[in-house]
Amino acid sequence: MKKITFLLLIFTSLNLYAESDTFVQLEGSLLYQTRNDQRIPGNGGTQIDLSDFDNGPFDSIRLYLGKTFNNRHEFRLLYAPLEINLKATLPGTVFFNGQTFSAGPSDAYYKFNSYRLTYAYHFEPIQQWLLAVGGTAKIRDAEVKLSQSGIVSSKKNTGFVPLVNFQALRPLGEDWNFRFDFDGLAAPQGRAFDISTLIEYKYLKHFSILAGYRMLEGGADNDKVYNFAWLHYATVALRGDF
Repeated sequence: MKKITFLLLIFTSLNLYAESDTFVQLEGSLLYQTRNDQRIPGNGGTQIDLSDFDNGPFDSIRLYLGKTFNNRHEFRLLYAPLEINLKATLPGTVFFNGQTFSAGPSDAYYKFNSYRLTYAYHFEPIQQWLLAVGGTAKIRDAEVKLSQSGIVSSKKNTGFVPLVNFQALRPLGEDWNFRFDFDGLAAPQGRAFDISTLIEYKYLKHFSILAGYRMLEGGADNDKVYNFAWLHYATVALRGDF
């Protein structure tokens, strides 16, 4: 709740000082996980699925701030924190990140904060479609932790991930739009996909309400870690365009 209040204050402040062709978008979501496999180390660890302990819903928020120059060149920032605390019941002995955990009650913690800078080029309209293509520089701040009866083991990972960005917008009638947004890339060592489909209703000159679905999927497979998650978001958002 404190994070949501803090971001709402940021949102209001930015709206007061935003310039032309600037947008601010604050999203709130109910998050469900249908897969969250963890095996650390990748070779030799015991694989567990955090979604077996609790698949949600969990609260989630994200904040976008963007600006477009000459109707073509868009730059945007994203702050997307994600932290989940779980009460877990391990089905058997689990070897995790150098520690051995016994079958029974334990606590699990999953963090996957995302910070992104995106550049996208907006093309001339194609019939009723407005399309944009670009790239995203993503910094991930991730952590998985298990704790049980005083035994605690945590694996942290911070790294840079390059992604491809694709956007599409189509008017659905007066004051209504369909928005599609994609950040993603796949490679032999892993993949990351963030996909959203949103319906937008423009209820005031500068403000819109959006609702729809977002999917976050991906992970890595190497000697140090094996982790793949599939997260689903029921999303509502408030957007300001100035």
